[in-house]
Amino acid sequence: MLPSYGFGQQNDFDKTAIGPFENYCDGYGMPGAKGPGYVNVLKVSTGQVKKSNDLLIDGIVAYDRAEAKDAYIGQINMLTASSFNGLTGSIWGYDLAVAEEIQKKEQKPLFTIKQYDGSPLPVFDAAPLLKAGRALFGTEKERRFPPAPGGHVVCANKSVVAFRPENRRPIAEKGEAYGVWCYLAISIAKDRKTGASLFIEDAGPWNKNDNEQDLVRFLKEHRKIVASSIVACGEDQHVVYERTYMSFAYEIMKPGYVGTALTVTPYVVLAQKAVPEGNFKALEKMNLAEWEKAVGFK
Repeated sequence: MLPSYGFGQQNDFDKTAIGPFENYCDGYGMPGAKGPGYVNVLKVSTGQVKKSNDLLIDGIVAYDRAEAKDAYIGQINMLTASSFNGLTGSIWGYDLAVAEEIQKKEQKPLFTIKQYDGSPLPVFDAAPLLKAGRALFGTEKERRFPPAPGGHVVCANKSVVAFRPENRRPIAEKGEAYGVWCYLAISIAKDRKTGASLFIEDAGPWNKNDNEQDLVRFLKEHRKIVASSIVACGEDQHVVYERTYMSFAYEIMKPGYVGTALTVTPYVVLAQKAVPEGNFKALEKMNLAEWEKAVGFK
């Protein structure tokens, strides 16, 4: 029987991250938190809206729809961070409330790339981590422990916005496109006592055509470019990674619509009711299903 321990808890730093609200997570660094730690939650989403005569407003609405879609992070004041999970950080679904596919080692790598020291870096689908994020925050219609409304939440994030004309081909130079896409990857440092795990976010427009299969084919190839950037960043810092989790989201817009793709990982402290009996360390020994049962969702 496999132990249900978080995969990545490889240092002795206090990672406790419990916020001041019973039912809401809160942004890392805000007043009232218990413990010096934070939790990263992974999300990639898209949104679109019919174009009005104000492209700026359309972009705001499309962005809000991406925030509200999938794992719900709507109504927050998003602050931008530069993409690392460090000594007091945990990753939801990997270190805490471990996704069953990860716990049981059911996944096979999508591919493997060589790191600067010659060691292999296996790249896995991040779908289990995205699922874990939905389990924590809930969705717009079925909210669980989302970030507090109006909260100030630090996030590693990138986004892109584009307009698809109604009756002609998009002109890339005008910010037009058939679709939008984004990528999110987390690379787990091999030694988390001395190194940080790395987030890479990427986003862009799709200008070739409105064929979804062509876009997906491009994205599957593009993940090798994303992985190469991870290796390069590791070499720059002399950090070796144990594994990478990577996923993308995309949307082909309807003609006459503005679309946004958002890749984001909030840095949060957990809602009090998301921590069974207030025991943060217990989350390291739970898988996701056990956590859902412990907090009353199953």
